[in-house]
Amino acid sequence: MNLSAGRSELPIRFASSELGPKRHVCGFFRNAEEEYSLLLPFIKEGFDRGEKAFHVVNPKLLDDHAQRLQSAGIDVDRVAKSGQLELCDWDQAYFPDGRFNQDRMLRMWQDVLGAAFRNGYARTRLVAHMEWALEDREGVNDLIEYEARFNLVHDPKDPVICAYDLRKFSADVIMDVLRTHPTIIIGGILQENPFFVPPEEFLGELRERRPMAKKAGADGYLQ
Repeated sequence: MNLSAGRSELPIRFASSELGPKRHVCGFFRNAEEEYSLLLPFIKEGFDRGEKAFHVVNPKLLDDHAQRLQSAGIDVDRVAKSGQLELCDWDQAYFPDGRFNQDRMLRMWQDVLGAAFRNGYARTRLVAHMEWALEDREGVNDLIEYEARFNLVHDPKDPVICAYDLRKFSADVIMDVLRTHPTIIIGGILQENPFFVPPEEFLGELRERRPMAKKAGADGYLQ
């Protein structure tokens, strides 16, 4: 029996709007205040409905993130102890052996989200801060392919917010990120993404890019 089954069909509010059926969302933010002003009501709504929350943040900002949740009226200790909240630093999630492996990550998300549903949560609200991809680690250049492939395994019942700091990523990367998410939030506005490219088509484009990138002596993704 799902703990929140009776509420699973309620509209999901996000950024003063209603999140549609395409729930792999890239959020572009200019600073933490802008980001959390939009994320916190969305996160709290999930807790109020008895839904699962899984958050991946910078290990240096775990305490800050928890304090921001607390400021929104979320009893962080209680929801963490009950298992309703899993607060994970990105070293644990993305670099358990020091490198990023996109196949491992996609399997992990399927396991995490599937386990939450089997444990009685009708929905998981996943929030992931994405600046881990700027670290000097093996595998991080696979970010764009990973984001595209996520669409192939994502169960749309679970809203997934990939939070990007616009100040830190190059324009080329931001454009590719934009093309791998069916829904975006930019300038505080949630909207269906007109630039989204279906994953099979986008992955084909990436395969075509690679020989050209090698010929040019470039890595093709992050600068």
